[in-house]
Amino acid sequence: MDETPPFQSSRSLTGRILLAMPGMGDPNFDHAVIPLYLHEAGGAFGVGVGALREGITFHDVLAELEIEPGEAPDCEIHHGGPVEPTRGFVLHSADWRDETTMDGGANGLLSSSAEILRAIAEGRGPSRWLLALGYAGWGEGQLDDEMHRHGWYAAEGREEILFHTPWHERWTATWQAEGVDPSHLVGQTGRA
Repeated sequence: MDETPPFQSSRSLTGRILLAMPGMGDPNFDHAVIPLYLHEAGGAFGVGVGALREGITFHDVLAELEIEPGEAPDCEIHHGGPVEPTRGFVLHSADWRDETTMDGGANGLLSSSAEILRAIAEGRGPSRWLLALGYAGWGEGQLDDEMHRHGWYAAEGREEILFHTPWHERWTATWQAEGVDPSHLVGQTGRA
């Protein structure tokens, strides 16, 4: 007998990039690009990198934490998701890690300590990084259910798209890397 709960995926999507489907019905996730760092029976966790947080920069975050910016560039901050919108996450290359670091496979690593921000400011941090505030989270079976209801597509993780493609082009670039022309996507699916 199959023990898999309804709508529960039989394999983990950790290391994949969630792309919001057109017409998913939640304006908070319009054209969302969310690398997944955890997907298991108890839920899922990812950080959005397809939209920016308006009115705040990297140097603003450093100032709030009383960290001198040093030679660190002042850059835009990504809208990581609606959950804990003041909590920071750094998506980064594998050349830096600490006890908070999670491995996202082809999405690179994810860290959430102030230490990574200090390391970046001091020039000893990872060679590639993105900062996001907030995250996207799903409870038990929730993401799997949303995927069955025309909400998300799980693309292959692609570190090169995350770190080398401008934020406003990541949704289209990820679809194209999957071999899909996003202009041909429709806003709803049929029910048979």
